Amino acid sequence: MEKKFKRTTVTSALPYANGPVHIGHLAGVYVPADIYVRYLRLKKEDVLFIGGSDEHGVPITIRARKEGITPQDVVDRYHKLIKDSFEEFGISFDVYGRTTSKVHGETASDFFRTLYDKGEFVEKTSMQYYDEEARTFLADRYITGECPYCHAEGAYGDQCEKCGSSLSPTELINPKSAISGSKPVMRETKHWYLPLDKHEAWLRQWILEDHKEWRNNVYGQCKSWLDAGLHPRAVSRDLDWGIPVPVEGAEGKVLYVWFDAPIGYISNTKELLPDSWEKWWKDPETRLVHFIGKDNIVFHCIVFPAMLKAEGSYILPDNVPANEFLNLEGDKISTSRNWAVWLHEYLRDFPGKQDVLRYVLTANAPETKDNDFTWKDFQARNNNELVAVYGNFVNRALQLTQKYYEGIVPECGELTDYDRQTLDEFKDVKAKVEELLDNFKFRDAQKEAMNLARIGNKYIADCEPWKVVKTDPERVKTIIYISLQLTANLAIAFEPFLPFSSKKLRGMLNMENFEWNQLGRTDLLAAGHQLGKPELLFEKIEDDVIEAQVQKLLDTKKANEEANYKAKPIRENIAFEDFEKLDIRVGTVLECTKVPKADKLLCFKIADGLENRTIVSGIAKYYKPEDLVGKQVCFIANLPPRKLKGIESQGMILSAMDYDGSLSVTTVEREVKPGSEVC
Repeated sequence: MEKKFKRTTVTSALPYANGPVHIGHLAGVYVPADIYVRYLRLKKEDVLFIGGSDEHGVPITIRARKEGITPQDVVDRYHKLIKDSFEEFGISFDVYGRTTSKVHGETASDFFRTLYDKGEFVEKTSMQYYDEEARTFLADRYITGECPYCHAEGAYGDQCEKCGSSLSPTELINPKSAISGSKPVMRETKHWYLPLDKHEAWLRQWILEDHKEWRNNVYGQCKSWLDAGLHPRAVSRDLDWGIPVPVEGAEGKVLYVWFDAPIGYISNTKELLPDSWEKWWKDPETRLVHFIGKDNIVFHCIVFPAMLKAEGSYILPDNVPANEFLNLEGDKISTSRNWAVWLHEYLRDFPGKQDVLRYVLTANAPETKDNDFTWKDFQARNNNELVAVYGNFVNRALQLTQKYYEGIVPECGELTDYDRQTLDEFKDVKAKVEELLDNFKFRDAQKEAMNLARIGNKYIADCEPWKVVKTDPERVKTIIYISLQLTANLAIAFEPFLPFSSKKLRGMLNMENFEWNQLGRTDLLAAGHQLGKPELLFEKIEDDVIEAQVQKLLDTKKANEEANYKAKPIRENIAFEDFEKLDIRVGTVLECTKVPKADKLLCFKIADGLENRTIVSGIAKYYKPEDLVGKQVCFIANLPPRKLKGIESQGMILSAMDYDGSLSVTTVEREVKPGSEVC
């Protein structure tokens, strides 16, 4: 039998304060978490929504060093940007804290010390890279070198950004310190480890037997880790940015960010509720739910529960509805490559359209597998669903009420069989949406809410009140009454998903108070109720707006390609005599035409100073034929003739291949006589 809880603590992964939030974060974590919390609040359940910035770790120190500022400067900047963006986007945290706060430092230190005093850690010495010039041990990200797999330069000690391989620093070829540029040496260092192997038995029972209801991706990843066997994991590291390890002999060491960060959920709750925080974290009648992305599954399902269990007084998570990844235009979102749609930029470029992005990200939520965001789909869902279905129905219902009854809800007359059929279709919406939301199926739940609008559109279209009003005005009252009840239901059903639109719609309906348990009722707006002024709920997004966003991404991709371009290695040496055998000349293009049924080929007639010759070249993608007539081009004159698409080609035009594969014909700086030799 399912356990009943008195309250729910909801956490969402702490975004790393090293950059802004993008749509991958929103789709994977924050939009589903916010939907769930808003739903529980509408049901009048006791719920607390905890968020905050993760502000320690090596990437922050690297950025600070590059920019010549302090790590605190970095996290202050991004904490504010992230917090403000979340607020504007409607992510309704009860508290949004940070891990550089005094309360967090004390909480994390006390947590470590409790486990340390209970003997829950093991102490180990190991060999790690040390920078003798900078006089510091090097974290994995502070070591760069050649990737052993793809041989790209600049691979980090934990991952190669080019091929995506996970690495350890000792695998790098020619490693060097990212701080001083010097070659690091191996030196002994001491750290504390959480022995996860000690917790493996109860974790296996707790996850694999007691939580089979968890999402398949979560359950499967946990099973994979458990089946492979758990190993001790370091909880400290050599770094000067973070929470100092609170024991003697730990000078120059801080809590590892993975240990420190999840404790932020607890410390942020403490900051909000200093006198009652424990009931949200220690009372068995509290349900704990973590919203995270798939890259955090192990930490929230295995590591953090092991920490909580070792401490002894905390509850464990009841569910961890982790999502998979959201890709962008068919490519993996990458902060380092700036391949992302950033939330703060979206809010600037699409003012007042928070709900459009919320809707699209929920419709494409990567709940069971990786999914893709494209700007064309964003436009289509806005124009074809929010505008043409939801907005169209609401506008029809309200405008007809305004036109026929001056915005006053009419009396409901006698119901026809079709009226009853329509009412029956949406009376069960509450149960359907609830079941889906209770099981974290947000994509399907939003579909059910949109289905109400589809029912409404069909009802008005079928009933045609604009025609019926001429022959049976009493019948129109019933049609409009039912349409308005449907509209009021939409304001409730969409509240967790599209809070800004629901607020706007409630204003148009003059519907101040409502509760979730009213969903599905057919008497939400009483006869005689005065509606507010009708407005468009959504507006079309035009092609030029979308084209601008696509172009921004194309510009980003081009900039990345240019930045990462490296010339191909020089081929092995040849004898000078071999080069002398090539007869390279300059010719003037007399004619140029496309080769039929060959997209890439152009046919040139070239004056070579002797006899005109024909050359076929694969550059049609990069030139219009007429643009090449009159140009002087370089060509190899002494290649044997070769037939291409039935045309005998008497040589090869020389072209330069750019980083993106595009071709540019080789010309001369000033005009020379046709047939001039290139030497």
